[in-house]
Amino acid sequence: MTRRWFVPSLAAPLFAQSGRDVFLLTGQSNMAGRGLVEAQDKVPLPGISVFTKEKKWAPVVDPLHFDKPAIVGVGLGRSFAATVQKQDGLQEIGLVPAAFGGSSLQEWSPGSAHFTNAVERTKAAGGRLRGILWHQGEADSSDGLDSTYAERWLVVMKALRKEVGDVPIVVGELGQFKPNYQAVSEQLASLVVKLPRVAFVSSSGLKAKEDGIHFNSSALREFGRRYAHAWLMLR
Repeated sequence: MTRRWFVPSLAAPLFAQSGRDVFLLTGQSNMAGRGLVEAQDKVPLPGISVFTKEKKWAPVVDPLHFDKPAIVGVGLGRSFAATVQKQDGLQEIGLVPAAFGGSSLQEWSPGSAHFTNAVERTKAAGGRLRGILWHQGEADSSDGLDSTYAERWLVVMKALRKEVGDVPIVVGELGQFKPNYQAVSEQLASLVVKLPRVAFVSSSGLKAKEDGIHFNSSALREFGRRYAHAWLMLR
């Protein structure tokens, strides 16, 4: 895939006086994380924090999300932040979880509960928003929704940027382990030529859990690193 370079935007707002570089995590369950939490996922990372359900900053240990407490687990946010910190030297990174398992793209439309929650949490978090991470599409892989995914996604993300700032957006390919995800993944890949400062991340080689729907823990850790490298190309 041809690499595209962009001049960094100066439009990212400073919601509060803070040196924290913030990233918003959006989408459905593979962004929220359903990987098995292991000891390595519970070790705090210096300089990296997560914005909790109670809207307080806390050490970044998995699970980061709280959408479905009984099943939430390892996601890609933690390894994303660790890689960005290592490669870009950011001193203080904050992750704002806002994904919700099972949510369709329609449920992220401007004015919806998920959209509004993401905006409100981002503004409450303060700091400087540096990017939006998106992983969603499994819920739109049937009933003819896949063919219109890109045009509907553009409506959502243009509105989200208007609310929180013109920041880079990184989207991930759905799991290659499920053939009926391919059509949405092709739509996701097309976004890099439909909207400036968008990157697409391949899920090649990433394995699923036994359920055949969610990435396993090691896959999500690797996916986070790939998201980070994509963001570094857009910053």
